Amino acid sequence: MVKELLENFIPQDHIGWLFLLAIFISFFVSSTSYPAIINVAKSKNLMAFSGGRSSHSGSVPNLGGIGIFLSIAVTITTIGAVLDTKILLLILGGLTLLFFLGLKDDILILSPRKKFTGQLLAALLLILFTDTRIVSLSGIFDVNIMPYWVSVVFTLFVYILIINAFNLIDGIDGLAGTLALMAIVSFSYVFYNYKDISMVVLAASVIGALIPFLYLNFSKRNKMFLGDTGSMILGFIIAVFAVRFINRSELSPDAIYHNSSPILVLSFLFFPLLDTLRIFFIRLVIHKKSPFAADRNHLHHRFLILGFSHRQTTAIIVITNSILIVITFLIRNWEINWQLATLLMSGTILYSLYFIFNWIRGEKENKSMGVSN
Repeated sequence: MVKELLENFIPQDHIGWLFLLAIFISFFVSSTSYPAIINVAKSKNLMAFSGGRSSHSGSVPNLGGIGIFLSIAVTITTIGAVLDTKILLLILGGLTLLFFLGLKDDILILSPRKKFTGQLLAALLLILFTDTRIVSLSGIFDVNIMPYWVSVVFTLFVYILIINAFNLIDGIDGLAGTLALMAIVSFSYVFYNYKDISMVVLAASVIGALIPFLYLNFSKRNKMFLGDTGSMILGFIIAVFAVRFINRSELSPDAIYHNSSPILVLSFLFFPLLDTLRIFFIRLVIHKKSPFAADRNHLHHRFLILGFSHRQTTAIIVITNSILIVITFLIRNWEINWQLATLLMSGTILYSLYFIFNWIRGEKENKSMGVSN
């Protein structure tokens, strides 16, 4: 009877129910595993300690990535039997590789070279065995179909950039997790429109894992961090979504987002990419040091210096990025270079607005003090 049901089951006809089921399974696994992970981390002293560039005080368990990985793995293996098993198993293989690399880095220390090598292998696993890669840029700067090797190298660059972007912005409460949640909800929406059920279910599994994590991440009593394990897992899944979405849009001229997919992806990930490229420029060009060296030059650190709390900073950044996503959806039928220019201009203005206002206010205060003296 079960065999007959599976043979006659059409996932696309039940996409909404599968989405909800995946969220429920992932939420249940994560919410029951996080307390146990926190207890083990505390008993074994597997904690992140304050000091250096840290914006936290005290010691906090940093193994949240374990719960996220478990939730995604259980959900995929539970529901994956009726979906695209090949792509999901390859994604799970890449996640497993990054999980063990991140776990070693969270518990001991792993060199940037080894992490970088692991990220390359995880990305290559998907690119080579599924041939899912960015084949063109939809006409941005007149770049259309790229040669195979250029396409592979560029797709690898996108994977590495996104994975490390989420690793680098994981510096204050809720920021990496909330931005990841926002991006994944956005990807689930476009994949739903494409009836890409496997990606919708994968997105749902991440959403179900992130909701209870964020509750703990913002908590004062039972706080938990993502750690390198969590940030790399989230970055990898979001990179998979970005590449698959652009690939599907480019290969089908009739696709809803055929002329806007790269710009939509850029809007989903605007802050992580903006902050990462900004940090790399500051470290390489201005300070002449390794781009992976720790410092306090991130945009979220600038907000903290201005007096905002962790929650306020996260809220400002997430709301701003949400506005950019809405703008990009509204202009997605424009010529693609105009879309890009509008997004870059809007993002630069919105993220610079408060800093400009604060600078003007400081200049006025200095002048008024000078007059009064």
